[in-house]
Amino acid sequence: MTRAAQTLGIQQPPLSQQIKALERELGLRLFVRHPKGVHLTDDGQQVLDEARRLLADAAAMRERLQRVARGERGLLQVAFTSSAAAHAYTPRALRECRRRYPEIALEISESSAAEITDELVAGRLHAGLLRVPVARPPGLRFETLLTEPALLALPLDHPLLRESGGLARPVALRELRDEPLILVRRPGAPGLYANLLALCEAAGFQPRIAVEVERMMSNLNLVAAGVGVSVVPASMRGAHPEAVVYCPLADGVRLDAPLTLAWRESAGTGPVGTFVALARELARELAQAQAAATSPAPAVADPDCPEIRASAAAGRRVSFHELQRQSG
Repeated sequence: MTRAAQTLGIQQPPLSQQIKALERELGLRLFVRHPKGVHLTDDGQQVLDEARRLLADAAAMRERLQRVARGERGLLQVAFTSSAAAHAYTPRALRECRRRYPEIALEISESSAAEITDELVAGRLHAGLLRVPVARPPGLRFETLLTEPALLALPLDHPLLRESGGLARPVALRELRDEPLILVRRPGAPGLYANLLALCEAAGFQPRIAVEVERMMSNLNLVAAGVGVSVVPASMRGAHPEAVVYCPLADGVRLDAPLTLAWRESAGTGPVGTFVALARELARELAQAQAAATSPAPAVADPDCPEIRASAAAGRRVSFHELQRQSG
């Protein structure tokens, strides 16, 4: 008992008094006392086993809560638009979140950009992946992760493709003057299609809007059916390859289709903060990989080049400008 008191940093009499008080509270005799010390009774052994279990449970609870505080555990509700899901980044980010953080309960759904924004404001979603935000309510954060060009989607037998034999070709905005456009947008709100309309107006004409739909895949279904033409992010060009041709805009006109992450500022910690950090990391990796893939290959010197052979014979190094001149 004396050694136990020393371990606890208290005097032996107060420890004995606390043990006696615990015995009275439980109605059990925990120790058999004898001149050489004490030993546990059967009841005391059972209390010891229960106490160790409670301490282990408390330690496990502390570790679980610390994982919650680090954003490695908890509920995460993420929604995406159909056009965001078409980008290879989106499934990769969700898959990587599951792999790295198995204790995050990831709930996934699909909605329109307007619905995702409304659900975030209402607190029924933690984060969303969309294209161009249709609104920017206070309390929400929007961050562009990646950007890709938008392409014009035409039916396979469209007259604009007649000269190219049904193959993709650059299409000027002015060629869309009389074309029926299929749009996905909330009336009066900014978005990918609002930006397209602004480009058409800058080109001197008001486009003819044939249909407005709720999902971007719906407008591609209508394009495939020959109802009209539309614009979609480049990552969607795999849809309906047998019926839709995807063409770039001509004359240097660029219509960007960003991939945007949205989340509530008040939920920027825990699993949401973890997902935001992961989304940024994966976006940087993908952007770097794309930049490396599009970088020109370094020039390789031709050993049969006369200038190189002459310089080698003279023991002189060939300058970079000489290589440039030789490569033409």
